[in-house]
Amino acid sequence: MRIIGGSRRGKVLPSFDKLDLRPTTDFAKESLFNILQHRIALDGIHFLDLFAGTGGISFEFMSRGAQSGVMVDISPGSQRYRVKILEQIGWDDLQSIRSDVFKFIKTCSGSFDIIFADPPFDLPELLEIPDLIFQHGLLKPDGRLILEHHERATFGKHPHFEEHRKYGAVNFTFFKNSQS
Repeated sequence: MRIIGGSRRGKVLPSFDKLDLRPTTDFAKESLFNILQHRIALDGIHFLDLFAGTGGISFEFMSRGAQSGVMVDISPGSQRYRVKILEQIGWDDLQSIRSDVFKFIKTCSGSFDIIFADPPFDLPELLEIPDLIFQHGLLKPDGRLILEHHERATFGKHPHFEEHRKYGAVNFTFFKNSQS
């Protein structure tokens, strides 16, 4: 895994062989950030990375100028990995929290410019995630939620649906908080 853009472009992160993860591919990650950079200035944003796993998406946001971010994942192994990377890189404004994502959503008092969620594809509550984000007011006005999911999940009728993109086996659905 590596950081593909921004100030830390090309930084190779240590392998994580002992973790049972499905990180976003470099191809999909590069495509995602190409889309985002044409829609929103990433400098100075505050983001939330749900089901963060290795934190690859968060490290990419920080490398591209995000002001701060929060990574949330319940896995103890993933938490140890993210903390190890943070110690190496030294981003003080990137926080790693070991928590159940659904409990975190219900208790979070902050709001974010971008929320990225990459839940396990077999997660029974997958389809509920966008509603929970909007019900709890976690997005700032004009903020975006990007949900990575399997191809069987469809969100085109969701009231905040913006767009769907597919990159190989990776699907991203974009939602926008258009309530200012």
